[in-house]
Amino acid sequence: VQLQASGGGLVQAGGSLRLPCAASGRTFGLYNMGWFRQAPGKEREFIAGISWGGSGTAYVDSVKGRFTISRDNAKNMAYLQMNSLKPEDTAVYYCAASRRFYSGYYPEDGMEYWGKGTQVTVSS
Repeated sequence: VQLQASGGGLVQAGGSLRLPCAASGRTFGLYNMGWFRQAPGKEREFIAGISWGGSGTAYVDSVKGRFTISRDNAKNMAYLQMNSLKPEDTAVYYCAASRRFYSGYYPEDGMEYWGKGTQVTVSS
C-alpha cells in the first residue's frame, strides 16, 4: 500500500482543515489507518486511528472532540477533519496503515506503511 497525505496549509487559530490520505492498491479495506503528527522539536505522536471497516475509532485526548477520522474504502481514501485548530496543532501530519488491529492507541512501530507528511501551520 502506498499512501499520500495532502491538504495541509496555513490556517488561523479556530479554523478548520481536512487532510485526505490517498492509498493505492486493492487491499486498502484490509488496513487499519492511523494519523500521526510531528511538531517541531518533538517526537512523532499518534493522534487518531480507524479500523479497517470504519466502525472503530480512537483519538488522543488532545484532539478528541475537535478532530474526526473517517475513511471511504470504495475510494481508497482516509480523512482527518480538523476543527477548532490551535497553534499547538502545528506539525507535519502523516497517515499510516497497519493490518494489525489496535483498539485504542496505535503504536508508531506497529504501522506498516507510511505516507509522506503534509505540513499544517496554525497561526495565533
